[in-house]
Amino acid sequence: MSLHVAAFFHPDSHTFSYVVHDPASLQAAVIDPVLDYDPDTDAPGEAPLQALRAHIDAQELQVRWLLETHAHADHVSAGRRLKQQWPQATLAMGEGITQVQRTFAPRYGVDVPANGAPFDHLFVDSEHFALGELDAEVIAVPGHTPDSVAYRIGDALFTGDSLFMPDGGTARCDFPGGDAGLLYRSIQRLLALPDATRVFICHDYGPGGREVANETTIGAQRAHNIHLRDGVSEAEFVTTRQARDATLAEPKLMHPSVKANIQGGA
Repeated sequence: MSLHVAAFFHPDSHTFSYVVHDPASLQAAVIDPVLDYDPDTDAPGEAPLQALRAHIDAQELQVRWLLETHAHADHVSAGRRLKQQWPQATLAMGEGITQVQRTFAPRYGVDVPANGAPFDHLFVDSEHFALGELDAEVIAVPGHTPDSVAYRIGDALFTGDSLFMPDGGTARCDFPGGDAGLLYRSIQRLLALPDATRVFICHDYGPGGREVANETTIGAQRAHNIHLRDGVSEAEFVTTRQARDATLAEPKLMHPSVKANIQGGA
């Protein structure tokens, strides 16, 4: 049986979170969960979690993993909040978070242990883990941020911010530690997966006014991604990406988000 995927959209940050589970064992993972955040009061809110929790309860799922694709700069992670509800779950992300913590912790006066805490587990590139009877693989995709990873679980790939829908292209690379050339090379690893691989993205902004969407395939990315479809060279991609990044404003919640997210969403 293939992985079951349920998507939850947070319109304020244009973020898709996912609850995925193995139908055989009912073991589940939550990927990139979101809290509301009010910058005027510095207060988080749990409204985005209501539908997610209701789905988990209705399906009688056993939450085994709380997975982050990177330390987000546009929303506060609900990882720590969900860890309080499901203490048996492992809060995990890529080992590159330690580099992001070293960069940002001094800026925000945050004391973060050198071992990557408060995350329960830091994945190394190509590490495998189990979700019930399904095999999952961690694929490091630095470039947008140093800690970015994608998760391949069964026939599904969760790309974080590295890849958007084909008409949305790719993520920006102008944050500290970002590197457009490195992102190009990272994404080539994803594009080498079978064309039929289901691809679930983290953000969509509805380019051209289309309805927001969250699922595509590796084949569609290879054929149609506006930034790096087949035939686009690394030099061409870097030129396009850097020109685009030069026009982008800083995310409005970048500083509170990064401050919280290097602490697991604390």
